[in-house]
Amino acid sequence: MSDANQHDTVDDIPVLGAGMTRAAGPVVVDAAGLTHTGKVRETNEDNFHIARFGRYLRTVASSLTAPDAPDEFEQAGYGFAVADGVGGHAAGEVASRLAITLLIDLILQTPDWIFAKEPFHLEAVMGRAAQRFGRVNDAVVAEAAARPGLRGMGTTLSLALSLGADLIVAHVGDSPVFLYRGGRLTRLTQDHTIPVTGFGVHPADAARLRVALTHAIGIPSTGGAPDLVRLKLADRDRLLLCTDGLTDMVGQDVIADELGQASADDACRALVERALERGGGDNITVVVASYRFPGAAA
Repeated sequence: MSDANQHDTVDDIPVLGAGMTRAAGPVVVDAAGLTHTGKVRETNEDNFHIARFGRYLRTVASSLTAPDAPDEFEQAGYGFAVADGVGGHAAGEVASRLAITLLIDLILQTPDWIFAKEPFHLEAVMGRAAQRFGRVNDAVVAEAAARPGLRGMGTTLSLALSLGADLIVAHVGDSPVFLYRGGRLTRLTQDHTIPVTGFGVHPADAARLRVALTHAIGIPSTGGAPDLVRLKLADRDRLLLCTDGLTDMVGQDVIADELGQASADDACRALVERALERGGGDNITVVVASYRFPGAAA
């Protein structure tokens, strides 16, 4: 989409170069996700999804021998999505679930999946991500207009796709994406919010009232215009997608400490527990992915 905010790299994340690692073999990803209602809200309006996708070739019979024809070839990519619904009770949950479901359907309907990593291929993937956000937004807006009980529903949507060592992030709302590298936590996304005030609000909604979303799925004019980021992953990088139920409760220094856990599952559980210890004032959702490139060379 022409109005998408597109960036090739994040300024404070160095592109791989001297002294860093570059993928030279298949990527190994340890990924996990966890969502919790929290201690204040009655319903959970968050949703997440983790997917592994790929292409493969398996030789059934051939007169050729290796290396002319490999017995088996597999190339995998990974996708992670987090959505935090707004609109109150059922409407927020419907919006977040619908956004991720529609996004998956659009990906499955794509006739040619791109796995190549040349710059123009990656630009095509980013363009498709923006187009899909636009179509998801249109569908959520139409659904809200057609069903009175869902009027005003919306959702944040953060999507991360990795193809080998190339990472692409598409994002609307305030569900942040972080990169943890070498003990340092860097935020890859910027919140689409403005400060607001309000009175006579239920305590469960007090945290949300501090800001209003300027970009979110369900807002006709901006929901389909995601920020786009592209960067290179390095060996031992960790990716975190989460909702503000984590970041409103837990500081980035603590988040960085917990991302050092042994496994992605351990990190998810530790982060959710930290948010609950600090009050659990909102739904809490975290997705953690750890990247290893076994064939990486210095």
